[in-house]
Amino acid sequence: MFERPKSGERAVLVHLDLNGISDPDEIAEFQDLARSAGAERVAFVSGSRRQPDPKYFVGRGKAEEIGHIVSSEGADLVIFDHALSPSQERNLERAFGCRVVDRTGLILDIFSQRARSFEGKLQVELAQLQHLSTRLVRGWTHLERQKGGIGLRGPGETQLETDRRLLNQRISQIKKRLTRVNSQREQGRRGRERADIPTVSLVGYTNAGKSTLFNRMVGSDVYAADQLFATLDPTLRRLELDREGPVVLADTVGFISHLPHDLVAAFKSTLKETTDASLLLHVIDSASHQRATCITEVNEVLQQIGADKVHQIEVFNKIDLLEDVKPRIDRDENGMITRIWLSAQTGEGCDLLLQALAEYYRKNHVRQKLRLNPENGRLHALLFERGAVINESSTDEGGWEMDIDMSEREFRRLLKEEPALESCLV
Repeated sequence: MFERPKSGERAVLVHLDLNGISDPDEIAEFQDLARSAGAERVAFVSGSRRQPDPKYFVGRGKAEEIGHIVSSEGADLVIFDHALSPSQERNLERAFGCRVVDRTGLILDIFSQRARSFEGKLQVELAQLQHLSTRLVRGWTHLERQKGGIGLRGPGETQLETDRRLLNQRISQIKKRLTRVNSQREQGRRGRERADIPTVSLVGYTNAGKSTLFNRMVGSDVYAADQLFATLDPTLRRLELDREGPVVLADTVGFISHLPHDLVAAFKSTLKETTDASLLLHVIDSASHQRATCITEVNEVLQQIGADKVHQIEVFNKIDLLEDVKPRIDRDENGMITRIWLSAQTGEGCDLLLQALAEYYRKNHVRQKLRLNPENGRLHALLFERGAVINESSTDEGGWEMDIDMSEREFRRLLKEEPALESCLV
């Protein structure tokens, strides 16, 4: 197998327009991915085909052209903006004499650089090993030239079988470790459910500004940068809403077009923060020319992981990059909030987002009339402390009559804490 150099990865980038469809935004995204992985672009090769070539994907002539460029530029690897079959990768590496990486391998490489938590590293390694398991044979092509004879029979097959066994053992170990990590994460979720604290999950296309918005909302220091997949590991922080109590805000990994299925499967436990959320904030780069495509791609991934039924509010970020666009809230014909325009970088409109969250959770409010006896003084003080009292009057018996307004989850929690509340309902 060709060893990847430790530094100075000079890369030839290859992109084909299939079926005559050309999208400049796809090319720009591909180059951003290569740059995020640390590749130094020495050449960009494009072309078009009606359908991929079974042997070389790009066809024999184009493969020879790329081979000449690799040789003349001294390239270390060739990166394809497409998913290649194991045999295509093997054939292309033979033709070029250097390492070949497809789109899936490129994204996996970026993820391996970004993973920081124990769980994130395990998930990335699992996806890498599952991807590698179909490509083991290319690492032992030198053994295929060996013929029969004493001491030369069957070493390639033996080595491949050994590698497959070791690979499957490691995959099994990682899955067991992930199961333990998932059970710990599940305990945290159950704890939030018992405390009746809802989760609001930030989702969106990579580099839409989710982590910047997350930091702005909760005053955190999650790593944020103008690059693809700057944040990989999910981060959860408590966010207090005015009069509505706390929610948990979750910053999750960004999505991208043609996200490898292995990654979706490997990160299913992490993305469970999204499927279990009570509300999704779909962060969108409003200045992007392909924002409509990005919205579609994100919604497709949400459908894959079973989160398409969770209520969603679109957050159009980066309005500071647009002319004549001010922070605002858009509503549908029923007055429900559908879209918020803001800039996480400058902070413009972030107060509108807090207002929208408070309004969303206020719709499940409880309005009740209570009659409290003098011995309910503790409950009386507690209701004032939580800002739930709207009106109050004294009774002849020395008690109080009051109207309260509080969120349904806060009311349910208070019923558990103060059983006397139920007997005070009018």
